[in-house]
Amino acid sequence: MSAKKRIRLILTGGTIEKTYDELSGVLSNRVSVLDYMLSQLQLEGVSLDRVSLMNKDSRDMSEEDHEMIALAAIEATDSYDGVVVLHGTDRLSHTGERIAADASLLKAPVVLTGAMRPWILRNTDARQNLTEALLAVMLLDSGVYVAMHNNVLQFPGVIKDRERGRFVRST
Repeated sequence: MSAKKRIRLILTGGTIEKTYDELSGVLSNRVSVLDYMLSQLQLEGVSLDRVSLMNKDSRDMSEEDHEMIALAAIEATDSYDGVVVLHGTDRLSHTGERIAADASLLKAPVVLTGAMRPWILRNTDARQNLTEALLAVMLLDSGVYVAMHNNVLQFPGVIKDRERGRFVRST
């Protein structure tokens, strides 16, 4: 029997973890819903360890935030078989490019994912994207990727196509 794959989950917030605040009537990053999402998945053969760096809408991220995420992801590849970063989609490409700038330091794959619609909504893409990212990080070679919507793209050169609500290769 093979050893469990050790995966580091880095949480940063974003739409994937937004919940409805009934007092203000808005979706916001207040609490993590990751435990519930993970409880719905079959995760045999995987050991997940997570760290919450922040709980922000990525539109509110600063250059320092992107740097912190990149350093945490790069460092985690020293001890884990892979790293999955839950990230807001608006600035996910920014973080992916920042990590890719130091891709030679990676000892394992780093996969970024998020959602266009919050987990709390009935028609969410959150569970699918998390599942795809967890599978991808166990199969890919060292590098930086985005896994969403039945697609895996490698950085550099990935952007969000706002009209289609998907990540694509830049032209």
